[in-house]
Amino acid sequence: MNASDRTPADLLRSALATDPARPLLTFYDDATGERVELSVATLANWVAKTANLLQDELSAQPGDRVALLLPAHWQTAAWLLACFSAGVVAAPGGEAAAADVVVSGPDTLERALACSGERMALALKPLGARFPQPPRGFADYAVEVPSQGDRFVPYAPVDPHAPALALPDGTELTGAEVTARALESARDSGLTAGSRMLSALPYDTWDGLAAGLLAPLAAGGSVVLCRHVGELSPEALERRREAERVTHTVM
Repeated sequence: MNASDRTPADLLRSALATDPARPLLTFYDDATGERVELSVATLANWVAKTANLLQDELSAQPGDRVALLLPAHWQTAAWLLACFSAGVVAAPGGEAAAADVVVSGPDTLERALACSGERMALALKPLGARFPQPPRGFADYAVEVPSQGDRFVPYAPVDPHAPALALPDGTELTGAEVTARALESARDSGLTAGSRMLSALPYDTWDGLAAGLLAPLAAGGSVVLCRHVGELSPEALERRREAERVTHTVM
């Protein structure tokens, strides 16, 4: 983290400037066998495309609330950082009816219909594949995002003191507070540059967001994000820890 980093988007920009080729997020889905490794540059590209989609196609404006009805997943990480980049309020696990935009996985589509604004659906398939047919009432993220620009510039500078994150437990944080807490979580966890955090926590709590994305990003480390890790035996999990050179684990 640089002294000038005031928002989570700043943390990503600093990581990109420092070492764009290093792995930042490695994702496993043990129900499908999927493994995806994203460098800082690759994740930043997904974030830029998603932020452009938010700003230009979904007409999200600073202060709008985006309900993210998604599991801990590499595409969810891109959406979170895109929200922070565009100055909208990321609400993982939030109420669709209270949101200006809802982003849903395949298992929460019915719940997402409560949003009267724009609705985006993610199939969460390996390689970011699309739905065979877009769900009724939703745009398909995998169809819409590829054509978006690879660089993102918000129409207005993001205010670090504006609301940025709303959690289901009622916690609401500004961008500056998210950044400060990410750094604090990194210190409390003993993360340093090069640390590898394996996390199996969901993204709808601060602990899950910190371990699975924000604290390693603030520390200059990386994440091994595991979904459906209960499918693994203890021995297989230990082999993963060794293969991925994991230094810290939260389950």
